[in-house]
Amino acid sequence: MAKQKIEKTNAARLLDKAKITYELVPYEVDENNLAATHVAEQLGEDIATVFKTLVLTGDRTGHLVCVVPGNHEVNLKAAARISGNKKVEMLPMKELLPTTGYIRGGCTPIAMKKRFPTYIHSTCLDHAHIYISAGVRGLQIKIAPQDLINFVAAEIGELSEVMG
Repeated sequence: MAKQKIEKTNAARLLDKAKITYELVPYEVDENNLAATHVAEQLGEDIATVFKTLVLTGDRTGHLVCVVPGNHEVNLKAAARISGNKKVEMLPMKELLPTTGYIRGGCTPIAMKKRFPTYIHSTCLDHAHIYISAGVRGLQIKIAPQDLINFVAAEIGELSEVMG
């Protein structure tokens, strides 16, 4: 069986240009279940290594990006504190595409329309590789956390807690 050719996304092209090692990993999309837990199951990976990209708006700094493990939810107080805001809130879904260039389930911290301050949960450093969206549904980027941190100039912090 011939290996399916994977279309490179803008995020992948930028990583290539920066000579950063990564792997594109396709998975089966379920339009009714865009949760990171579904992605982790499809990849056969631990949910702690599959990170989701969330866009928030701060009252002082404007938009910011939080990248957290798939089984976590952003702690808004912690995100506000780390980003220098008094309060932050999730970006309304209808504003995601016009703000970032990405749709829900395909949002990546790499190659957004504008460069926003980016914060990645500290547990990323517990893993040799993490998965983030490649910028489209059905495709993940497997990357060394430090490479991602350096590339998007992210700050590391305690941004989230396990959903429960």
